[in-house]
Amino acid sequence: MSLVINTNYAATIASDNLGASNASLQKSLNRLSSGSRIINPADDAGGLAVSMTLTSAARNSGAQALIIGNKISYLQTQDGALKVAGQVLTRMSELASLYTDPTKTTSDLANYNTEFTALGAELTSLASQQFNGKNLFGSTAIVGTAINLTADVGTLAIGTPNGITTALTNVATDRATNGATQSQLGYDADVQSVGKANLEAAASRISDVDVAQESTQLAHWNVLVQYGASMLAQANQSTQVAMKLLQ
Repeated sequence: MSLVINTNYAATIASDNLGASNASLQKSLNRLSSGSRIINPADDAGGLAVSMTLTSAARNSGAQALIIGNKISYLQTQDGALKVAGQVLTRMSELASLYTDPTKTTSDLANYNTEFTALGAELTSLASQQFNGKNLFGSTAIVGTAINLTADVGTLAIGTPNGITTALTNVATDRATNGATQSQLGYDADVQSVGKANLEAAASRISDVDVAQESTQLAHWNVLVQYGASMLAQANQSTQVAMKLLQ
């Protein structure tokens, strides 16, 4: 092989190899420091697109789970009001029975009626309760089936116990409807939770770096960079042979 001084082919090749090794070393460092396998789209364009889609779907599942949780809270608040309504109606039924006692004086009956009227006002108040500005009861459904407490209770009077019995039955049915909706939403929440976890795992397999594997690559490229630098130094020294020929 000819000995030339204008072109150092060995040094050029060594320099190119060193540059490639150093670039790979820097990429490994970036991956390990960021925790991401895809530093820029060129690393895995298709994988990046899929990962973004999966991440978006996972976040959407998380949002849906949050919405379901709020719906359940709404229903729990609604059921709390229905429970109190049931207790109020039970007391009103008791008062209606006491009102039929022939041994009671006119004053006694008036006292019973006063309490009965006050409890009726409490039912009216319960029917107007809200959750975050949304009505708990009415003809329009906010969550699940619409429950109209005012209509279900109706107009009650202490002398008409049958109406109170009907109101109690309606409230019991309302609580059962509420409970069924809560149960359904609970299962929906489980589905969203599992879906979110699976989507995040799928996105992670694409975008997250395998630390053990990348650490091995880092060591590999680190060794090549050191050897490449050493070989480049050797290649640069090879031209000094020509100088010796001129001595």
